[in-house]
Amino acid sequence: MTSDATTQKPRLPLAMSMGEPAGIGPELALRAWLRRAEIGAPFFVVADPAALNELARRLALEVPIAIVEPGHAAQTFDKALPVVPLAASAAATPGEPDSAFARATIESIERTVGYVRSGEAGAVVTNPIAKHVLYEAGFAFPGHTEFLGALAQQWGARAQPVMMLWSRELSVAPVTIHIPLADVPRTLTRALIVSTARIVAADLRDRFGVARPRLAVAGLNPHAGEGGAIGREEIEIIIPAIAQLRAEGLEITGPHPADTMFHAAARARYDVALVMYHDQGLIPIKTLAFDTGVNVTLGLPFIRTSPDHGTAFDIAGKGLANPTSLIEAARLAARLAAA
Repeated sequence: MTSDATTQKPRLPLAMSMGEPAGIGPELALRAWLRRAEIGAPFFVVADPAALNELARRLALEVPIAIVEPGHAAQTFDKALPVVPLAASAAATPGEPDSAFARATIESIERTVGYVRSGEAGAVVTNPIAKHVLYEAGFAFPGHTEFLGALAQQWGARAQPVMMLWSRELSVAPVTIHIPLADVPRTLTRALIVSTARIVAADLRDRFGVARPRLAVAGLNPHAGEGGAIGREEIEIIIPAIAQLRAEGLEITGPHPADTMFHAAARARYDVALVMYHDQGLIPIKTLAFDTGVNVTLGLPFIRTSPDHGTAFDIAGKGLANPTSLIEAARLAARLAAA
């Protein structure tokens, strides 16, 4: 899926979370503001203003910080980075994750979603989190995507969040996400494939403006099971799901051997690859578009995008973080919000 949505500016600013405070998220937010002309929409960061100021000083980045309420972010944006302050401290040392700051990370996510719910922001853009740090503080969700789904349900929405990795070269949506590889075969069901495909197709139509989405479904096993010789999941689960979706009118093909799905000629035949597990889709998209891929959560009552990478503790605070993926995430969020 290579087409962009409308380029009109959104009516509301984007709400950006800071991500893991010891990772590269805060630096990315600073650098994204310096390249704000590439985004084409204002944003504010829900963060610790003092910690951002100190990081900007440490990295010699000329980013003035303005403490604001969301409603004043747009008029402040051209002259300073608007920051909506957290209640919790996020004064972590770059590269040294500490669960003492987990509350600040969670608060930042919760409040960005809350600002969209209250009509003060047009979309959520999240910086990367370190799940193992949050787990140490009692975080009960497998990942960011599942947490956002729970937040959506808190305000009355019945949500099945679906992770889609989008780029101009390739878009992929895993059916199973943050679970051990050994658990994939028993987690994979016909109903899960069908519900995931429905959500992907609906969001492609409603948010991305793709009139008739084309989905290509990967097999689970090598050679898509080789007619049952290398596993029966394709015969018993995946093929019946595809048949049901075709009967509903979806343009969907498969199951395809995953090792032949991602070359240029194959990619031209579909808008999104529906893959069976996390690495089956994320390896090819990160190979093709590591710096420009965007994580989009589908199936939510709000728009959420995120960079397609992690916290990069090894380079945090060293001035080496590349904001391109965050900029692409903000650009896409702005386009979807405007649409």
